[in-house]
Amino acid sequence: MSTSSAGGATPSRLLPADLLRVGAVGLRTRRLRAALSALGIAIGIASMVAVLGLSASSRQGLLDELDRLGTNLLTVSPGQTLGGDDATLPRAARRSLSRIGGVEQVASVRSVDGSVRRTDKIDPNETGGIAIAAADPTLLSTLGGSLSRGRFLNAGSARTPAVVLGSEAAATLGIDRPGERVYIDGRWWTVVGIMRPLELAEGLDRSVIVGYAAAVRWLGAERSASTVYLRADEDRVTDVRALMPSAANPENPEEVDVSRPSDALAAKAEADSALTGLFLGLGAVALLVGGIGIANTMVISVLERRSEIGLRRALGATRGHVRAQFFVESLLLAVVGGAAGILIGAMVTGGYAKARGWTSVVPAEAIGGGIAAALLIGAVAGLYPAARAARLSPTEALRSA
Repeated sequence: MSTSSAGGATPSRLLPADLLRVGAVGLRTRRLRAALSALGIAIGIASMVAVLGLSASSRQGLLDELDRLGTNLLTVSPGQTLGGDDATLPRAARRSLSRIGGVEQVASVRSVDGSVRRTDKIDPNETGGIAIAAADPTLLSTLGGSLSRGRFLNAGSARTPAVVLGSEAAATLGIDRPGERVYIDGRWWTVVGIMRPLELAEGLDRSVIVGYAAAVRWLGAERSASTVYLRADEDRVTDVRALMPSAANPENPEEVDVSRPSDALAAKAEADSALTGLFLGLGAVALLVGGIGIANTMVISVLERRSEIGLRRALGATRGHVRAQFFVESLLLAVVGGAAGILIGAMVTGGYAKARGWTSVVPAEAIGGGIAAALLIGAVAGLYPAARAARLSPTEALRSA
């Protein structure tokens, strides 16, 4: 530990490797206590890594969903008149919108009054919250949707008493396959298909879809649309959007509302960060508790190891050596807990993301921040115990041991 030369003794030095070995002594000899102290740090770091990881994975999942569904879907719906009344779209709105340059697909939907029931024995007022919507055969492809069973309406079936069920409507009615029948306003209708959930038109999940011709013939529906869905060229979405009000209602374009459903998903991806701060705060509290646990362990360790401190001082160890020993021990304890926390947080993120079908993302800042937080907590928690150990004189330490 000390060296000498022709000019006299040089100050005693403790090499980094020796410092690590000496600092690890307390962890090896008091494994259970060290493990419990490191557990507090591990829980705090795991919470922070998991929160950041799950937030990033959720956001990435939404962005992947946006890429799949596309951001070029636009909707036209009636707004309000200058007098505050509900406006309506002209019957020619769908045809006019399809003529805009850059429009690729158009499909209209009309809300229809009626009661949907599983059998004719149920009170007509018991609808189960299921709506009826008349729609064009192009609706499913325009929305980027798909079917879980059966087929969607086509030019032929749209003229017959055939229906396609939204995912929630099918669950409410207890129907899981085509060929079943539902009772709508005094007539039996055959189920030809069941849709998967529609991310960009969630209202249709609770609806029964019928063809326009069938809705007009048997349900007394009107031909004008209540909503028109439109797919535009990706490079011309802004231009198309600007032309849509005047195309849908040339006489009163101010009575037309235009929206982009994908904006809601994008906003949802951003909104996830609002809750992230709350959970990070909870993780920080757990980290603080872990730091207090390490400080408590180190203080007790100093009290229990006074004989060791006195012996080392008597053999030539300086106050700086003792201080460094206990400081490094605290850092090692925090690093072990931090490493375990990062691993646990990454595993939780990966498992949850896999269960939800997301791409697992553990941000680099979560890993770097976890390591930095562990080191900071370890350093702060070890300052007082290290200083207290260094203040013990050899005679005092040996006498009180």
